[in-house]
Amino acid sequence: MNHHKSYPFSFGVIALIASMISLCMGTSFAKSLFSEIGAQGTTFYRLMFSAILLWIIWRPWRFKFTRAYIFPIIFYGVSLGMLNFLFYMALRTIPLGIAIAIEFCGPLGLALFASRKKIDFLWIALVIIGLLFLIPNESTSATSLDPIGLMYCVAAAIFWAIYIIAGQKMSNIHPGQASTLGITMAALTVMPFAIASIGVEGLWRVELFWVGLVVGILSSALPYSLEMISLRSLDRKTFGVLLSLEPAFGAIAGAIVLHEFLSIQQIIAIICIVSASMGCTLTAKRGKK
Repeated sequence: MNHHKSYPFSFGVIALIASMISLCMGTSFAKSLFSEIGAQGTTFYRLMFSAILLWIIWRPWRFKFTRAYIFPIIFYGVSLGMLNFLFYMALRTIPLGIAIAIEFCGPLGLALFASRKKIDFLWIALVIIGLLFLIPNESTSATSLDPIGLMYCVAAAIFWAIYIIAGQKMSNIHPGQASTLGITMAALTVMPFAIASIGVEGLWRVELFWVGLVVGILSSALPYSLEMISLRSLDRKTFGVLLSLEPAFGAIAGAIVLHEFLSIQQIIAIICIVSASMGCTLTAKRGKK
């Protein structure tokens, strides 16, 4: 009887929505650090403080560790580090909601590749339409997006797909140990970029550490914990459909916190990608696990 471990369906929905709001608000808050330590330094702060929190919470040295874990943890950590780094580099010039929508194409593409059903052509078409709405062109110069920023978004999407594949190889490792060591490896992966950008002295800004801690809590510790709670009361399909709303939450958080107001064209693009993600989740076959 693990009655105490389950939660009502409505509570799971609220927990997941709270998780997405926390993540988007944390990322919006992180963007305010860009003027102080750049996107590179901000990425390092987020990962470093997230790692410190996880070391305190999980104390990973308590769990068994073998040599066989080394490569999967490095693969997982490097992909997580690059995913965060490229996403934050994109945020320098791309609005939050749009960046999340493009980044979503990574796991969505992976799911569509694994599924290969006829209905998937509809979801692929929606993604293509959404992306076409985001491609810069002369006629919409006022609302067009930075091509370099878009390239960072696409690279982040690719690394999100790689990160999912890497995460699947971590199934034999205790989740607390895997997440702690993985995010520590991610911080070490990003550290050279941060040092190259602003130097060791530029990173050692004690007065900014509290901001890094808040970003670490809002962007990692709190949303991951809330996601674990929601997964205990929601089936994977419901979880996936709700998670598809994250780009919309990102657009709202970007507008409220960062005053990033999107054009009608950009809002339509986000709706297309969100719809494709929802549709793909709803029509996916149940896993064999």
